[in-house]
Amino acid sequence: MKSDRFEWRLVLQVLALFASLLFISFTVIKGVYVCLFLGIPVVIYQLIKLISFQKKVQDEVMQFVAAVHYRDFSRHYDVKKAPARLKLIREGFNEINDTLKLISREREAQYQYLQKILELVDTGIISYEQETGETAWINESFKLLLGIPYLKKIQAIEKREPSLYKDIINLKSGESKVVTISRNQQHISILVSVSVFKSDEKYYKLLAFQNVSDALDETESKAWQKLLSVMTHEIMNSVAPISSLAETLKNRLKSPEFITGISENDLDDIELGIDTIRRRSDGLLRFTENYRNLNRINALDLNPILITDLFENISGLMLPSLEKKGIELEVVIKDLTLAIEVDVNLIEQVLINILVNATEAVKDSPKPIITLTAEPLDNKKVGIKVSDNGIGMHAELLDKIFIPFFSTRKTGSGIGLSLCKQIMLLHRGNIQVQSVEGKGSTFLLQFNMGRV
Repeated sequence: MKSDRFEWRLVLQVLALFASLLFISFTVIKGVYVCLFLGIPVVIYQLIKLISFQKKVQDEVMQFVAAVHYRDFSRHYDVKKAPARLKLIREGFNEINDTLKLISREREAQYQYLQKILELVDTGIISYEQETGETAWINESFKLLLGIPYLKKIQAIEKREPSLYKDIINLKSGESKVVTISRNQQHISILVSVSVFKSDEKYYKLLAFQNVSDALDETESKAWQKLLSVMTHEIMNSVAPISSLAETLKNRLKSPEFITGISENDLDDIELGIDTIRRRSDGLLRFTENYRNLNRINALDLNPILITDLFENISGLMLPSLEKKGIELEVVIKDLTLAIEVDVNLIEQVLINILVNATEAVKDSPKPIITLTAEPLDNKKVGIKVSDNGIGMHAELLDKIFIPFFSTRKTGSGIGLSLCKQIMLLHRGNIQVQSVEGKGSTFLLQFNMGRV
């Protein structure tokens, strides 16, 4: 209705101007020039009034456009005090402002919501302008994953991780690649995914960094389990009959009818050969049986336990042996209320295996010491460290020590740490090692925090 009234007023104003022009034209044709003194001022007044109105409308529109340009939606246009012809325009401006403010609030809320989500996810995310390399946004997970508290330009990564930077630059939109970086002498596998988007006439590259080390470890562990299952089955089926046959032959050698005609030396050689076959067969069977343990752990008896109690149990088991060898055991717990929910028997076995390895590593140290430490890693994780000042390990060995059959000791079976890793994976935890040759090693066990 208001729009109709505005249009009718404009039409009437134009018609009045048209009528005045017709009147002046008529007086000129009739030669009544006296009437021009009345008609011309009226036309001039109407023109000025029409131009003035258009000027006011133009000024109002320009002010509104400037406010929109600078995203200033706080201005309120006074409708009551406005001229009748401008009231409709100002009402429209106020409605547009209200709508834009609502859209702005919704976008801000969505942005804050999305930002909170991206801060909470474990995936590291960074976006940067492709042309200049200037970063537009980074979440905390990215900073923690790469150990970078601040990053102004993407080029800064080249100094820390040259190979990673090269992969980032070469990856195209929609591509993904698993790369390996080093953190605290540990190799971490990261899945890098890339996408490109355009904003304000600029192209941005969005990178997602996901730590896939745990997933790869779990996949690798399952692959080893399948291999060991097949291998142990075949070995047991092949060796068991050989051992049984060797035992049967040895018994027959003792029968009188068999030894008749055979010299005593030959008989001794045959018996020695059969004993060797049986002994090596039995040894191989026991060896294979040990590896079958890797596939037997598939269910957990989870119970909450204070780490102080766990350390007390371990100390009670290990201290007599350590004291006899002159090795000091130091226990450090920063929070006595720390607890984890685990299968206690299995985790004790993990700690015992690591402590036995540490005992072997420090045996030649002048002042051998092994340290057990527990501390919170964050609000959800607890870390248990077993450190020693022993011989340490070469960097090339760190990726191999958890592989079944691999051992750094000549007398080692290569089963202990493999079993430890499987137990930790079953607990949805992780085991890592940091080592410096000649200075010692530290095994870090990561658990989900529990409550007692």
